[in-house]
Order: sequence, then C-alpha cells, then structure tokens
Amino acid sequence: MTTHQPASSSPVDPRFTGAFTAIITPFSADTKTIDFARLKAQIEFQARGEDSRGGVCGIIINGTTGESPTLSESEFRQLVAKAVDLAHQHGLIAVVGTGSNSTHHAVELQKFAHQAGADGTLSVNPYYNKPVQEGLYQHFMHVADAAPIAVMLYNIPGRTGVALTPQTVERLSKHPNIRAIKEATGSTDSAGEIAMRCPHLAVLSGDDTMTLPFMSVGAVGVVSVVSNLLPGKIAGLCAAYAKGDHTTALAIHRELIPIARAMFVETNPIPVKAAMKLLGRDSGVLRLPMTSASPDTIRQLQSLALFRETPVPALA
Repeated sequence: MTTHQPASSSPVDPRFTGAFTAIITPFSADTKTIDFARLKAQIEFQARGEDSRGGVCGIIINGTTGESPTLSESEFRQLVAKAVDLAHQHGLIAVVGTGSNSTHHAVELQKFAHQAGADGTLSVNPYYNKPVQEGLYQHFMHVADAAPIAVMLYNIPGRTGVALTPQTVERLSKHPNIRAIKEATGSTDSAGEIAMRCPHLAVLSGDDTMTLPFMSVGAVGVVSVVSNLLPGKIAGLCAAYAKGDHTTALAIHRELIPIARAMFVETNPIPVKAAMKLLGRDSGVLRLPMTSASPDTIRQLQSLALFRETPVPALA
C-alpha cells in the first residue's frame, strides 16, 4: 500500500500530520445495529484510496460525522474495538472520539480508548453547559491525565457553543499527552495564532474548505469529511503542500471546493451519507434525529462531476 504521508521538518508529532477521515458509522436498514461488514469495507477504502494508490493517514472513529451522539455505550465500545483493529490492519492511525460535556464521563471514555489500543483520542469542547476558559482548561487537563494516550483537542464552537482561545490552547499544549488540535472555528486568525503559540502542537483543519488556508498559516493537515468519498485526493492535497508544491495543492483545493461545500448544505453527516449512497458505498441510513437528505440536496450532489463520472456499483 502506498500512502500520501507528507514529508515535513515540523516539530509536531508526525503521526498527526496529513489527512484524517472523520469516518461515518454505517447502520443496518432498520438503524438498530452497526453494519460492521460495511465498516470494514469503508476502512479498507480509506487505506487504499479511490485510485488504489494510497489513502489517508488515519481515521477518526465515533466523531460527529460518525453520529456519535446516537450510539449507546455498548455500541461505542464495539465500534471502537473493531474499528481500531481494522485501522491497524491497514496501517492507519486510529483516533477515537471520547468527548463529553461531563468530565467524569470523558475520562472514562479516554481510559477505554487507551485499553482498546487507539493511537489517540479526539476530545471536543464540552457542549451545552458552555464552561469558561478555566473550566475548559481543567476539563482537558483531567482528560489528558486519564491515560497515557495522545489527545487531539476539538475546537468547534458552532457545535458546542464555546471556543477554546489560542491562549488556553497554549496552556494545554504544555501537557505531554496533548499533541494535536482539530481547529473547526473557520478562522485563519485562530488557527494561525495557535500554530504560532504552540509549535509542537499539530494543528489540523476541521473544515475541508479551510485545509489549504489553514496550512498556509501553520496547520499540518485536515480531519476531513470529503475524504469519506475521496481519501486519496484529500491526502494528495496535504502531501503536495507539505512538499512545497503549492501549485498542485491549490489546483486540488479548487477542484474539491464544490464537493466540500455540498457536504454541508444540510447538517453533517446527512449529505455525505447521501453521497456515499449515490456512489454505491453505503446505504445512506441515518439515525434520528438525523434524517435523509432532501430532494434538493440529492439534485445538488448529482450535478457534481464526481457523481456524473463515477460508475456506481451495486450495494453489497
């Protein structure tokens, strides 16, 4: 398997540079169970890439795109155990979403992810209860202290109602287990300041449209939704920029913009699951309160070159 691991002299942990897929969680037609056979096929695709020349560096398991709020505790444990094992079989870094708005619960999930053999965890800002910066700092310090495993902070104020400031991230980056941040603020100012203040922290874009802008101010990769569809293309963008081939990176960025925008015409992961169904790679089933893509969304997806040009195999 050929991968698109970017070459870099950056002081950040090399495991957390490049492209990571926020992988969907496939469900059975009645939504009652996780479809582990399809999960296996999807992880293989992430490693192989759409052109069989290599895919992403790693996957994010049980993230927002994976409909983590709809999983029971038992399903979470099953998903993590199987997905981590499958990822490692294919040479992928396995990062597990362990976020919670209860610090105690986040600590317990952190311990389980370590026991399951994950390479790192994705820990989101506590949502709904909107802690102040000191509360965020103490929450993440407890999480980082819970187990000897790398932590990727997840800064997404649009989902959580509160943002980590660059100053708080700098404080947190001094903890040896805090190695990366998924920066989903959409702000190049925030991403650039974090990269400047925290040279040993891997800053990853949390939005596909912002990958190239963020890399231009110090980010080293992306946690991508689009790579569920095009893992090799997303990895290629990151690798090109890391090698200094900015012309190629810009060309890929411009090619991907229409697809990236289409992934958010409705709440993620509604469009990406619809897209995967159109490509014959998933059933498209979501769990309530997420609902199927609207006819307008389907038409918008079908208008994109990717869906006009890609042969659609039958669903397994």
